[in-house]
Formats: sequence, structure tokens, C-alpha cells
Amino acid sequence: MKLSKTTQFLLAASLVPAFITVGNFSRAQEVVKAPPSIVAQASSTIKSGNFVKGEAPTTGKAKIVKVNGQMFLEIDAAFSTTDQAPDLHVVLDPDANPPKTYTNQTRFVNLGKLQKVTGAQRYPIPSFVNVTSFKSVVIWCRMANANIGFASLK
Repeated sequence: MKLSKTTQFLLAASLVPAFITVGNFSRAQEVVKAPPSIVAQASSTIKSGNFVKGEAPTTGKAKIVKVNGQMFLEIDAAFSTTDQAPDLHVVLDPDANPPKTYTNQTRFVNLGKLQKVTGAQRYPIPSFVNVTSFKSVVIWCRMANANIGFASLK
């Protein structure tokens, strides 16, 4: 298979070390990207569960994975929820059946705004969070304080 000049350049450029400047010092750092198949092998699933309807139909699967010591919440490609709710967030809740609304907003960990209403996405979980304390993932509408959908984690 013959590669175009552009492809050859991009491949060659990906092998060149990147330079990082810190203060007055510079050092070369080789950037090595592992193929996706190797990255997938390095991860382990900690907990997982399927989304169910809260205030709106929500489908797909959520799982907490550990990749090279870092925890992530991954939502699969089959994920889908409503596009009619404003200000959607992804939160970890300590109960397998989270409430419809939150009276105590310190009981959960907010992983951030929902990236998109369909498809695969990934959220880093801060290192101080003990994932064993959380039993569900909630798609939460902050503005309406509503549980749009959730996945109980096992």
C-alpha cells in the first residue's frame, strides 16, 4: 500500500519528540501513543450498569474503569437521553436507586456537564473519590433539579 505525502509526513511527525518548557528549562519528552487495542487491554472494569428512565427515556451502559491507575466513567456508544433538558450533568450517587430530585446536593459527586446526549463519552474521576462508595450514575438536570436517567452500578 502506497502512502500519500501527507500521510507520510504525519506519521514521521508523530515520531518526533515534543519539547516541554518549564521556567527557563527545556527538555525533550518523547510522546508515545499506544494503539487503541493496547489501551483497551490496560483497562479493568470496576463497576457497570445499564441506564433506565428517570424523567426521560435514557438508554445505554455506564461503567467505571481503571486505566493506568486513573479512574474514568465511560458511557457506551448506545447511550441516548433527551435533548430537551437544559444543563445536563453526570453525577455519581451513593444509592443504587437515586432520588428524583436532590434536597442535599453534597451527597453526590458531579463529574461535569454531559458532553453529548447520544454516543460514547468518558469522564475522569478525581483521585480523592472512593468509587466503592457510589452505587449509581445519574444524568441530572441541574436547572430543573431532576433525575433524567440513571444506571445502578454493580
